[in-house]
Amino acid sequence: MTTILDAVPDDDELGVPAARLRSAELERQIHERPGRFRALTGDRPTGRLHLGHYFGTLHNRVRLQNLGVDMMVLVADYQVLTDRDVADRLAEHVEDLVLDYLAVGVDPDRATVFTHSAVPALNQLLLPFLSLVSVAELGRNPTVKDEIAHSTQSAVSGLMFTYPVHQAADILFCKAGLVPVGQDQLPHLEVARTVARRFNSRYGPVFPEPEALLSAAPLLLGTDGGKMSKSRGNAIALAATADETARMIRGAKTDADRHITYDPVARPEVSSLVLLAALCLDRDPHEVAGEIGGRGAAALKAVVTDAVNDYFAPIRARRAGLALDRAHIRRVLRDGNEWANAIADDTLKEVREAMKALY
Repeated sequence: MTTILDAVPDDDELGVPAARLRSAELERQIHERPGRFRALTGDRPTGRLHLGHYFGTLHNRVRLQNLGVDMMVLVADYQVLTDRDVADRLAEHVEDLVLDYLAVGVDPDRATVFTHSAVPALNQLLLPFLSLVSVAELGRNPTVKDEIAHSTQSAVSGLMFTYPVHQAADILFCKAGLVPVGQDQLPHLEVARTVARRFNSRYGPVFPEPEALLSAAPLLLGTDGGKMSKSRGNAIALAATADETARMIRGAKTDADRHITYDPVARPEVSSLVLLAALCLDRDPHEVAGEIGGRGAAALKAVVTDAVNDYFAPIRARRAGLALDRAHIRRVLRDGNEWANAIADDTLKEVREAMKALY
């Protein structure tokens, strides 16, 4: 017996070089006609966002919004449960995430901020979508394999295993044509493209195949020299005070060479600090390193501290002001959830019509 998984030939996974070429073309089209694009992006509410998030994704979201792209920004509260037993302090983390979004410039009048749990039709799409993907395909997904390998749970939940298909529902429910991602997330996007292709082949054309908009996100390391992460305590939060920022940067890992250079391969920790200063100063990192020269790590950390605190001062001030009105945060989510539900209900109706499941 031939199944849909056997019958539909899939395109090869989009390689990184091809994805970069396509992203460049998409950028050109966005600048010409931004209004024809809808983009989906988001985060799990597991704690306050940090500088790596800002330069990696948040800054780009605001850029696309300001160009005129229709931005859908997901607070993925259900996905908090993929790698933990309970969603601890979930309401607080959701509000903190929205505060960070608004503080950096996400505008609820031009972007839709919404939560998983408030959009039932989005989550209902997970059921037909799962029928289009095999267990073996889910098991081969590199991000799932990595999450399972690093999970602190005694057993892997079904939600963790189906995470790529849930993410496909996030993207496809609003028919997002663009998904800003780093190259490590291309396999997840390929699942969404596969689901769209297989659904359309089996039931009729409903979904566009979303495309990756690869960001040129800089790689910033945590203060311990490892991957920057909320859970590892090595990241400077957007909401950190100037003193907290200075303290973390003073404790950042460097190396024994007193002469400061920008060499990410040979000197990753020093180079990450140089890059952070350069991003905040809007300068070339080689120039920043050259000016510090032989003055050593202490001088480097002083430059980085001043650059970070000066750059983020207005963002932190906005965040502090917004935090005084929690009712506003809830209104932003209420309005965003209402619009996301309208979109999801329309899409689910199309899906049921295509599947001849309207009774």
